[in-house]
Amino acid sequence: MVSIQGVEIIGIIAVSIMVISYALEDRNPLYIALFAFGCVMAALYAFLISSYPFLVAESVWSLVAFARWRRSKPITPL
Repeated sequence: MVSIQGVEIIGIIAVSIMVISYALEDRNPLYIALFAFGCVMAALYAFLISSYPFLVAESVWSLVAFARWRRSKPITPL
């Protein structure tokens, strides 16, 4: 039987947030911010498992996503 550790749960949640928010980012700019948060969580996961290349990649993605969110315009309702 496979046992999931707490660190793995962080990774699963991070990737789930990233995939869902990426799919929905056209609907509302808050999904871009949520994607950035997922990237930060993935970077934390990478740090906890000592995967430093992944840590750097996810840190850069979180900065790029945060910058995109800051530049995005709120969606106005019809």
